[in-house]
Amino acid sequence: MSRYFNQQEVELLAPAGNFEIFKQILHSGADAFYLGGKILNMRLHRKDFNFSNDEIVEAIQMAHELGKKVYVTVNNLLSSEDLLETEHYLRFLESAAPDAIIVQDMSIIALVQKLKLNLNIHASVMMNVHNLETIKKLRELGVTRVVTSRDIDLNTVKLFSAQTDMEFEYFVHGDMCVAHGAQCTYSGILFGNSSNRGRCMKPCRWGYKINHGNLQYNTTFPMAVKDMYMYEHIPELIDAGVVSFKIEGRMRDAEYLIGIINSYRDAIDRYIDDPIFYDRKKESQTLFNNRKRDFSTAYAFGKPGLSNINERYEGTGKFYSTGKVFSKPVNELDLTQKRVEEIQGAFTIEEVSHHQPILSVKVNNYAAALMAIEEGVDYIYLSGEVFQPNLPFSKKEIKDLTSQKGQSKIYLGLPTMMYEDDFARYQHLLTDQDLGIDGLLVTNLGSMHKFGSLGYSMRGDHGLNIYNAIAANFYQQLGLSTGTISNESPVKNTKELVTQTQLPMEMVVHGSPVVMYMSHDLYENTKVMAPSEQKGRQYQDARPLLLIDDKNNEHPVYRDNKGNNHMLLSKELCYLPLLKSLHELGVKTFRIEGCHYELETLRMIVQTYKKAITNLEECQNLFESLNYDHLGFTLGALNFN
Repeated sequence: MSRYFNQQEVELLAPAGNFEIFKQILHSGADAFYLGGKILNMRLHRKDFNFSNDEIVEAIQMAHELGKKVYVTVNNLLSSEDLLETEHYLRFLESAAPDAIIVQDMSIIALVQKLKLNLNIHASVMMNVHNLETIKKLRELGVTRVVTSRDIDLNTVKLFSAQTDMEFEYFVHGDMCVAHGAQCTYSGILFGNSSNRGRCMKPCRWGYKINHGNLQYNTTFPMAVKDMYMYEHIPELIDAGVVSFKIEGRMRDAEYLIGIINSYRDAIDRYIDDPIFYDRKKESQTLFNNRKRDFSTAYAFGKPGLSNINERYEGTGKFYSTGKVFSKPVNELDLTQKRVEEIQGAFTIEEVSHHQPILSVKVNNYAAALMAIEEGVDYIYLSGEVFQPNLPFSKKEIKDLTSQKGQSKIYLGLPTMMYEDDFARYQHLLTDQDLGIDGLLVTNLGSMHKFGSLGYSMRGDHGLNIYNAIAANFYQQLGLSTGTISNESPVKNTKELVTQTQLPMEMVVHGSPVVMYMSHDLYENTKVMAPSEQKGRQYQDARPLLLIDDKNNEHPVYRDNKGNNHMLLSKELCYLPLLKSLHELGVKTFRIEGCHYELETLRMIVQTYKKAITNLEECQNLFESLNYDHLGFTLGALNFN
């Protein structure tokens, strides 16, 4: 049922949460449907949703009889346990013959190649594809369509479409995330329910007040984004080269979906039929009246700012807090001796590793990097996203540091989000300057593809979300010398990943890693709102904005040099009592996330870990002597089995 505008296909893609919903929406105006099986997909909250294998087969047959397509979501981050059934499931999908599978984890691409399966691959929005270099590499790997990152505007999609033969799918309606795809790990760390594994508890939709500079601002739901709404912009979507118009809503009922599908179907058909005499607003009021939340065009036409935030719940006029919520605020779990002992027992293996432990630290400024050199840190990462008020590392600072690095190795960190202008600047810096760096800390597939040919050693940052051994080994084949274990990985998965992969693995063992990465700027609230009162705070660093939840927990949000927001853990991650067990397990490098620390605090932490890797038997004593101003220690995802 393909439709075309100037020889460009225009597909309306609808969600189906289960087989009953699918049967009800099958005869709607959708050209294609996406749905998930009972395993390995991003919607696993409810047992009454998703499709059995028999239902997948029947749904594909029913759709194909009508000339419509079916795409099956295999879009989880896969655990080591998941991999036990992945090969069988992929073979089943090949026999079921969907029109494509939608994937997030690189292990799926690796397995499709290894097994020589005839499966068309689409890159999920959770792959966070936001630059041309990533698209080029995915094309080389056999991917035929990209669901663009939620922060990508239509002008950028138009650029991508003009320079590649990749198909592009774009969210046009429904629920959106405030964080960049796959760059929100807080649910996994806080609840053991990973957002990247289909079980997000949505801490972004809690109520928060803001504290900045000891002034409190009475915000309500400052990260609760509005629903996407592109009904009035069909011409712009087509002009940008968007092939597939994607409606979000695999948890929505059939009646709600049919109304949206048919409204968009009518709009697309009317525009194709008569693009000059086209009424953009024909059914806009009906869609507004039936909305679940208020509407926004999100990032389609540029950075939306505070206009993208939903202050009311599901369009009813009631405050958001009165409606359905996925979770309520909870305290980050404390580090306890009992849990430490449980993890030590779980990490016990017969053949222990005997390598020399390596210490790394990510730093935010020149002074911290120089301190790390003085203290003899093995690997020093110059952060690609520098927290304000610091400025990015200058060429002079980089050269000065590398000229006196001694036995330390210095890696230049690249931004988590690498856009086209970033590639141009870094290409110039890395090819035209003798920086003396030992390599790059890379955050996305595009960076690896672009700069891998320059001869730099590449270490993978935690933003790559390496969650299983197949993905790790695949990244090694693509050029990584070291990978970082996903910060969401619980105990059992961490053990299996480390012991099964050939790629040397690094682990964040101390500090506060970023748990939510956003282009949305929470600091804008302090510019448009008047503070309600002066209010003290406990968090040790006075610089960042704090989100204060309903239990008075303080969540620090740092603003980087580009205006992106980085929400950190409130408590400090600390694996110092576990260092010996992690070393014996096979973790090669222990990392301190040091960007938010004051200099002397960071120095003391570095000195403590230097002593620890020299004598792993002293880790418990060193932990007990670790004393600085913080809000407590946590074991993060290792609190969960």
